[in-house]
Amino acid sequence: MTGVATMPRHRSGLALGVLAGALALDLSGMAVLNAALPAVGARFGLGDTTLQWVMTAYSVTFAGFLLVGGRLADMLGRRRVFEAGVALFTVAALAGALAPDGAVLLGARAVQGIGAALSGPAALALLTEVFPSGAERGRALGVYAAVGAASFSGGMLLGGVLTEFLGWRSVLWFSVALGVLVLAVTRAGLPDGAGRRGPLDLAGAISGTLGLALLVVGVSLGRMWAWGVIGAAVVFLVLFVVREQRTADPLLPLGLFRIPAVRLATAAAFLQYTASVGIVFFAPLYLQGMLGYSPVESGLSLVPMSLTVFLTATFATGRLLARYTPRTLMAVGLVLIGAGTALWTTTPQHGSYVLHVMPGLVISGLGQGLNFPAMTTAGLTGVPPHQHAVAGAANVVAQQIGSSAGVAVLVLIAATGDNRLTGYHLAYLAAAAACVAGAAGIATVRRK
Repeated sequence: MTGVATMPRHRSGLALGVLAGALALDLSGMAVLNAALPAVGARFGLGDTTLQWVMTAYSVTFAGFLLVGGRLADMLGRRRVFEAGVALFTVAALAGALAPDGAVLLGARAVQGIGAALSGPAALALLTEVFPSGAERGRALGVYAAVGAASFSGGMLLGGVLTEFLGWRSVLWFSVALGVLVLAVTRAGLPDGAGRRGPLDLAGAISGTLGLALLVVGVSLGRMWAWGVIGAAVVFLVLFVVREQRTADPLLPLGLFRIPAVRLATAAAFLQYTASVGIVFFAPLYLQGMLGYSPVESGLSLVPMSLTVFLTATFATGRLLARYTPRTLMAVGLVLIGAGTALWTTTPQHGSYVLHVMPGLVISGLGQGLNFPAMTTAGLTGVPPHQHAVAGAANVVAQQIGSSAGVAVLVLIAATGDNRLTGYHLAYLAAAAACVAGAAGIATVRRK
């Protein structure tokens, strides 16, 4: 797999549908059980401490196995690994839907994360195979990003509706149905091809997976002894970097980060997810805790952000990528994300949704709709085609670290406020400042 696959237009449309469907499967899988957690806890007698691992188990294995998934896709063939990942995800969702106790459910969620880590990098690499560089790829990335944005928030809403009317197990049955649908059309829609066979860097796989997984676990714990877990994660990640520098067939070729576009895309991915997931984290606390919204109302209140991302990425960013460089759109996108986040520093104790909440969501959504396709394009710019899957995995790792470690830092900043609202404002301000500083750095590199 060293070039771009030539496919008829109707086949390329089917391919985009398959890849976007797999992305929807992965991202909705992260969020769809969120609204069902109280029902799960009541069914299995799980306390809040244990219940959080229904979500965290997925995130830990997803982040931890991404680099392995990217490397395997480049080695064994993208469609083959893509199919394996979707199949593993679907079987695990079935096991979760039939789970007789909490332990089986937690195990199923962890295996779902591994399946997503296999299919995600392969899907991104397949997208670059099917769609040639230029306006066509830009439009495809726009649709791909739009589906991703809609899937996360849509998953939270869908999970609430399904749990309300059909019970919490229906949430996982939905994942089973979507996974079966994606698998049914994979072979008709995606090109086949052999990978570049070679040895798997087992030592790098172990140290990198443990390092990333422990990092997510550490920031998820939120207690003083979590620093010990984070310290262990740092040790494994240092060992991983040393190993990758010395081996002839690295899991993650560190030379990728000598490519300026890859470095900038990594930074843009981290910053976008720190700020956008930060809003998603703090929004229910503000809307329910201070404005008196119900859980369903607070979930619906975030729809304008997702809708704006969807419309921007689908109808604007692809065309803009044909006229402007990804760096330009990343810089503009991060400024808009920062501006939208900064607007939330004006939210008062008894605010108005239209005046104080929605404007920031819409402006941040515009920035995300510009930045995501641009950073995805930049993350593959200058990368040899046979390394596209692992390069895509590295970008998703940056997103995961932003949504876990980055948000954890925002939570720590919020804890320094004189009161809850002041703390939220400090977190918004920090996220906004980071995005604007990142945009300035990208613009400076562009001028050079």
